[in-house]
Amino acid sequence: MKSAVLEKILSRLDSIESGEVQALLARLVREKGFLQKVFEALREGVLLLDEDGTMNFINQAACGFFGTSADQAQGQPLGKVVRGLDWATLKSSPRSTVSRDLEVFYPENRYLNFYLSPIAEDDEADQGYVMLVRDVTSIREKAEEEIESEKLNALTLLAAGVAHEIGNPLNTLSLHLQLLERKIKKLPKSD
Repeated sequence: MKSAVLEKILSRLDSIESGEVQALLARLVREKGFLQKVFEALREGVLLLDEDGTMNFINQAACGFFGTSADQAQGQPLGKVVRGLDWATLKSSPRSTVSRDLEVFYPENRYLNFYLSPIAEDDEADQGYVMLVRDVTSIREKAEEEIESEKLNALTLLAAGVAHEIGNPLNTLSLHLQLLERKIKKLPKSD
């Protein structure tokens, strides 16, 4: 992935003094370091991929999601780092963002949501892709808990309705049995 700024610098390299070149390189190094710190501070996973799906950068959050390290992931195809993702399928919709859910089982069972978007400047060709990954495990667990709670509430309501529907005839039957018992007690006793 070549930066447009870097290409401009390279095209004007002959006309720039050596002191300026050093200052520009120092500035680029500082900016790269700053951006790396920003990416590492995020709780979301950030992966930078080239056009072929090869990993150029992965932050610590993404390493934690996929049970890898930046050193192990660097230079590897996406499918090797993130099991279950096929680069050809993801890239099949050109110049558009792909958003999907993914369940990973290692290093722990998590539900992730990711989107993959091409990096392009204006109408230039893609310069690679950025993939942002969010852990939605807790959100999904809360939704499942709410569904279970709603099921339990519905079952409780159904049980109350059934009890009411059964209780009415039983009350009527009980009253009739009590009346019958009173009438039987009033009958003369036979010897």
